[in-house]
Amino acid sequence: MDTNIGSLESCKPTSNDVCCPANGTLSTIQGSVSPTIINSSEATLGRHLARRLVQVGISDVFSVPGDFNLTLLDHLIAEPGLNLIGCCNELNAGYAADGYARSRGVGACVVTFTVGGLSVLNAIAGAYSENLPLICIVGGPNSNDYGTNRILHHTIGLPDFSQELRCFQTVTCYQAVVNNLEDAHEMIDTAISTALKESKPVYISISCNLPAIPHPTFAREPVPFSLSPKLSNKIGLEAAVEAAAEFLNKAVKPVLVGGPKLRVAKACEAFVELADASGYAVAVMPSGKGLVPEHHPHFIGTYWGAVSTAFCAEIVESADAYLFAGPIYNDYSSVGYSLLLKKEKAIIVQPDRVVIGNGPAFGCVLMKDFLRELAKRLKHNNTAYENYHRIFVPEGQPLKAAPKEPLRVNVLFQHIQKMLSSDSAVIAETGDSWFNCQKLKLPAGCGYEFQMQYGSIGWSVGATLGYARAVPEKRVIACIGDGSFQVTAQDVSTMLRCGQKTVIFLINNGGYTIEVEIHDGPYNVIKNWNYTALVDAIHNGEGKCWTAKVFCEEELIEAIETATGAKKDCLCFIEVIVHKDDTSKELLEWGSRVSAANSRPPNPQYSCLPLRKGAKTGH
Repeated sequence: MDTNIGSLESCKPTSNDVCCPANGTLSTIQGSVSPTIINSSEATLGRHLARRLVQVGISDVFSVPGDFNLTLLDHLIAEPGLNLIGCCNELNAGYAADGYARSRGVGACVVTFTVGGLSVLNAIAGAYSENLPLICIVGGPNSNDYGTNRILHHTIGLPDFSQELRCFQTVTCYQAVVNNLEDAHEMIDTAISTALKESKPVYISISCNLPAIPHPTFAREPVPFSLSPKLSNKIGLEAAVEAAAEFLNKAVKPVLVGGPKLRVAKACEAFVELADASGYAVAVMPSGKGLVPEHHPHFIGTYWGAVSTAFCAEIVESADAYLFAGPIYNDYSSVGYSLLLKKEKAIIVQPDRVVIGNGPAFGCVLMKDFLRELAKRLKHNNTAYENYHRIFVPEGQPLKAAPKEPLRVNVLFQHIQKMLSSDSAVIAETGDSWFNCQKLKLPAGCGYEFQMQYGSIGWSVGATLGYARAVPEKRVIACIGDGSFQVTAQDVSTMLRCGQKTVIFLINNGGYTIEVEIHDGPYNVIKNWNYTALVDAIHNGEGKCWTAKVFCEEELIEAIETATGAKKDCLCFIEVIVHKDDTSKELLEWGSRVSAANSRPPNPQYSCLPLRKGAKTGH
């Protein structure tokens, strides 16, 4: 993590390009741009930043205006290749940039100093946990106010302006505080290129009086970024492949499991190549759903311990060797640390490291290189898949509902399954939608996103806005619980302003159901809203919007027919009324195991230790 503060740590740009490591070939991010001289009045920081965002593939920036960023917003609006999407609050702007980055590969948001920065911080932390390159731009104080001992508005009343910066240092991989024009060019370019190279968020604070001032460093059209690709150590790669091939080729029934870090490693295609060549049974961790094609002939489902897809856990956990590509083992993905896996049977492949069983570890080995080379060395072995095929029994259908019977969740998702195609994408909110959406079978080309590592309720509203902006050709289907929706509901307004045609299923079961299954209490019951009336009020006759409230299967079928037919060009909001105790069986199992993990008593060897001298026990 690097921090660069203009007035304190001076950088001397030597060219109009981004410094690149000397090793390896250079790769251009965007097509070539003629280094033409810009009219001096337009050679400004604001224009340079706008052009840079366009060059890396951003066409939409999510923002909330504030007095410290207004001049900067003027320059972003003036850029023909950029759309400024005004959001209702900073948290949703950050979530929207997160959703956008999941499809486009990079996202950006713009907020104001401290009150905006600290509001967006939670979303930036989520993007950091999910390895998403996100450029968070903050309009900062006037450059003349630094070091003056003045107290400014939008701060906590201290003359030290570094509080926001210190907060962002923990959730971004690079921070640039731009408070002079001499350093601005290099600091902005370094920040953006670092986000792309590290696949993490970065923070750029720009003094409010700088965006419109011409400066010689911005006198030429910015040269496209050229980033040196990471390379594997050839000797290490060969040694890792040789050891892994020996390990797997002597196994009787090996399996492959894809994890969430396939995305950051850019190894999804390489993983499929390995699956094709090896013949192994192929599973995916829950947080990796959507990264592994579910139409693959050897796909056996989601491996999630005790709440796995039917028959998947039995095949994975009974294997005598398993290769996990890009896994994250946390308390949620391991179902309260209850996975029945053995280290000595596992090959763990991280984006730049391979660990084989209890034996050797190989660093500086890129996942995609390793998987591709390993595919050439493995013997074809479909034993595990044949075992799966023998024991597999197709899932039953939900019980047929009686006429006008109250709608059940499993019936709802049976109908959502029928809506999916290559032209759709699913956004699953934190909660029971995690488990119900995991069971959806994704057609080829169907997108899928959820935030499992950070698990911030309300994420999906902003993420749906951003994802739909990134891929307007797809129709996004968002599954959101009522508790989560109450956190971030306002930006349905922004979806309408943008003319989006998303289908939102608001699952109204009267509270925080996922929390109920971990630990119940009166705090998990929320005030019921008239959600369709709320969205109608937000609509207010402007834009295309259609709402429906459904209580039974017949009404659901009619609502879906309308949403996919007569109202297919509208934002469709379908409130689904279900019983408060109607949950997936997976949530019931998962909740009890996570509850057990959360409630473990203190380890005696730690609980009896005296506090070190000077340690504090409270706040």
